[in-house]
Amino acid sequence: MRTPIRDLGLTITDTPLNELITEFRRELERIGIQRLKPDFYLSTEWGVPFESISIGIPFYLAQPALVDVHAQHVGHLEGVGRAELLRYLRHEMGHVVNYAYRLYEGAEWISLFGAMTQPYLEEYSPEPFSHRFVWHLPGWYAQKHPDEDWSETFAVWMTPGHDWRAAYANWPVALAKLEYCDRTMAILNARDPLVTATDHDEDVDSLTATLEDFYHVHPAAGDELLRPDLDAALQAIFEDFGSPENRATDAPRRPAGELILKLERDLVANVFRWTGHFPEMTRRLVQHLAARAAAMQQVYPADHESGATVAVTTLVTSLAMNHVLRGRYLQ
Repeated sequence: MRTPIRDLGLTITDTPLNELITEFRRELERIGIQRLKPDFYLSTEWGVPFESISIGIPFYLAQPALVDVHAQHVGHLEGVGRAELLRYLRHEMGHVVNYAYRLYEGAEWISLFGAMTQPYLEEYSPEPFSHRFVWHLPGWYAQKHPDEDWSETFAVWMTPGHDWRAAYANWPVALAKLEYCDRTMAILNARDPLVTATDHDEDVDSLTATLEDFYHVHPAAGDELLRPDLDAALQAIFEDFGSPENRATDAPRRPAGELILKLERDLVANVFRWTGHFPEMTRRLVQHLAARAAAMQQVYPADHESGATVAVTTLVTSLAMNHVLRGRYLQ
């Protein structure tokens, strides 16, 4: 944990990442993208530097041990496993195409997706299931910024075996974006890219920070929203398991706090996917609820774990949706 990241010897070569990138290149060839050849490198997170054709891949994906470290400290993983990694690569390739051909300068692109000059906000409030946007990455990511809207559209368009015309037949605005992508790529595939720079942002070879520094815990966003009155919601859940019919069971009682922590990883991923509530905030919310459940000595019968799991999941999802829509967990 105290070795500078740049000295960990992390590379894409001779790792499963390299095999998946080779598979991804074959995907590009199958859809006719042969003149534009993206560059790949390890970085701190997914991304494509503006006006470049380089795709940054999170360095922790280069080693299984680092995936475990990241999961332990952050709780949210982006691109683990073949299907998920290809999903993220398709999205980032959308940025590459946008910058390589400067699509964002075109009138039709601006009309469909919006101006690139719009503020790029880390926190955004998506409208779940909006028919104006495609659905690819978790968290309704297309709604974050015009650049992300295009990249998500491109990713859906290029996904092998996906009949996007059928999938979005009743979503006219999203379908118009996909049809623009289809027309545009038919033209661009015969053209050389305007931009071929391979600039890297936070290349792993330049990272002087140690893993300990990188995963240093900062005060979590949203802590001020974790009010004491969340206790009442927790008590309501576990008081139900103390009802007469549940008290009759001889099953041992288990600590509710431990159950909530056991659900943390799945809750963080799935709540983000379906609500857009940021993983870091969901993780903090779940840990807060677990701590409060432990402090209040909340328990449940062991043979009612599935019911308790559903109740906790529903609570966390409801709180997350409140925050996304209203900026607070409770009224």
